[in-house]
Amino acid sequence: MNQILVTKKFHKKTLFFKLQFILSLIIIFISSFYFLYIFYVMKSEEKKGELLLDTVQLSQLYTSNNIDTSISRIPSSPFIIGSINIEKLNISYPIFSETSDELLKISPCRFYGPMPNEFGNLCIAAHNYDNTKFFSRLHELEINDVIQIQDLSGNTLLYYVYDNYEVSINDTDCILPIENHKEITLITCNNQNGNRIIVKAIAK
Repeated sequence: MNQILVTKKFHKKTLFFKLQFILSLIIIFISSFYFLYIFYVMKSEEKKGELLLDTVQLSQLYTSNNIDTSISRIPSSPFIIGSINIEKLNISYPIFSETSDELLKISPCRFYGPMPNEFGNLCIAAHNYDNTKFFSRLHELEINDVIQIQDLSGNTLLYYVYDNYEVSINDTDCILPIENHKEITLITCNNQNGNRIIVKAIAK
């Protein structure tokens, strides 16, 4: 009798472990599929940004310096206003004229300020994915590091980092310009504490 009870308990335990194993496999499969999907979406959006950047560079070869003026006549629709290149971070992206959730998935966006390489404080926002994409490595920039901004006329200005710090999500002082200077402010999230990482640079 005892042997029968032991056998039944053994079978129950075996069945339990089998179910647990199958459930674990299902969870692993679903998780893997989810992360692969996220990776695919991110790569797709990144390719859109690269394609847009190539398009801008090609357009500069075959159009006159009036391209910026002609495109900016359509303020109701987002458009590319230039590009940003940071060799130290190994990134190069087009810059959208305005900021939205959808545009931020593709490329950095103008958050506030003038057009590229004009007087004032051009604020550029981009996502931090905690990898090598967009502004994920923005915190690595140091004083005197160089940021290149190209406008749609093909002119490139060098901006030199003069400050980097963090602010709370409600602090907007970083958008204030320095008088009579061409300045850029790069903005992204610190995913660890919810603050904003700010890098400010000025053209010399």
